[in-house]
Amino acid sequence: MSAPDTAAFVKEYRENGFALVERLFDPSEVAELNTAITEVLDVPDIGSVAEVEPGDNGMARRIWAPTKQHSAFERASANPRLLDHVEALIGPDILFHYSKLHLKAPRVGSVVDWHQDFAYYPHTNTDLVTALLYLDDTTTENSALQAIPGSHLRGLADHYVDGFFRGKVAGADAPDASLAVSLEAPAGSVIFIHPLLLHYSSPNRSDRYRRAFLPAYRAADAYPIHFGAHAGHNEAGVRLLRGNVSDSARVEGGAWRLPLAERPFGSLFQLQEDARDTTAVTGYATLEEAK
Repeated sequence: MSAPDTAAFVKEYRENGFALVERLFDPSEVAELNTAITEVLDVPDIGSVAEVEPGDNGMARRIWAPTKQHSAFERASANPRLLDHVEALIGPDILFHYSKLHLKAPRVGSVVDWHQDFAYYPHTNTDLVTALLYLDDTTTENSALQAIPGSHLRGLADHYVDGFFRGKVAGADAPDASLAVSLEAPAGSVIFIHPLLLHYSSPNRSDRYRRAFLPAYRAADAYPIHFGAHAGHNEAGVRLLRGNVSDSARVEGGAWRLPLAERPFGSLFQLQEDARDTTAVTGYATLEEAK
């Protein structure tokens, strides 16, 4: 990255809590990843490699740990162009944290309610970043990411309902949906997401897919402070991608509430869906309900 481009990119991220880089991956790289999705799902039991949408449609909505299931995703997560941008945000010592892949099938793709990634994975500091790579041309109609600019500056919101971690922001901390921006971009574009950014995605109401690969990274001196059933399972896959390991944890002041859920859960989809009946009583509205 050139110095002027780096400065503008970092400024956008620091001010908004996200930064969008269009077409960071070229069409051939995007095609390779979409082919890899087809190959991963070409199994007798889709449930063995992916989480399935609720109902009887049998369509996958999330591929578990795609970097472990196909080499194309592992290569993409270590792409030098991608890591250059990550380094500009969190420094030269970069650990791969985890990965996921949301499929958002046409007319089916599930909602993801307002949340902050850090609530699921609290660490000693907030130098963590998720890279959301669009694998399809993405508009609001087919579920572009929605975000509240500057919301990362307000700290960690309450993701608890009735005394348990529910993985979504409800009640008094629920954001004003009118402040959200829709991050539309062509395939190959990447959104770099601060761990405290409030963000959301609607159901996919179009006739087009909105597939997105999400590798996540952290600075080498950012250490997890919670090893519950959900937060701890990623640690076995953490690896150094650039720079050096750290024997010290850099600690930011403050208090992080731990994600102590009512029961074990497999994904944010499942956790938020389990909470939906409960949160309806609180008067919380998702972006779609607010429209």
